Amino acid sequence: MTQIVRMNRVRPMDIINEFERLFDRSLDYPMQRTWNVAVDVAENEDGYVVKASLPGINIDELDITFEDNVLTLRGELKLDENINEEDYVIQERRYGQFVRSIRFPTAVDSNKIEASYENGVLTLNVPKMEEVKPKHIKVKVS
Repeated sequence: MTQIVRMNRVRPMDIINEFERLFDRSLDYPMQRTWNVAVDVAENEDGYVVKASLPGINIDELDITFEDNVLTLRGELKLDENINEEDYVIQERRYGQFVRSIRFPTAVDSNKIEASYENGVLTLNVPKMEEVKPKHIKVKVS
């Protein structure tokens, strides 16, 4: 269980976060925060299933591209503008820009990639090219 306690700016365990905030504020413009999206990739006979955790993302601002057998997810999770950063007591959710690229080990059919979003999870079905799929050969018994 997490106990809510107002952050003490001089605690040793917060030194890294405090240094980052100090450094960000010392510049005329804020530093870009980038992070990797957590993904699961599963393979089956027909292709791959990619699941990415993106709770709170505005799907209209999510950019999904596929080039040279690399799938790239690009977007931004925005900080709540109604809350000042100094007012947070606990701030664990990630925000900022993200880019995540996945190179597939076999050729995939980029024209048939399908994407859906439900309950904060982006799911992409990425089918393999026909010539890459395993073929089952039945042996005739005479």
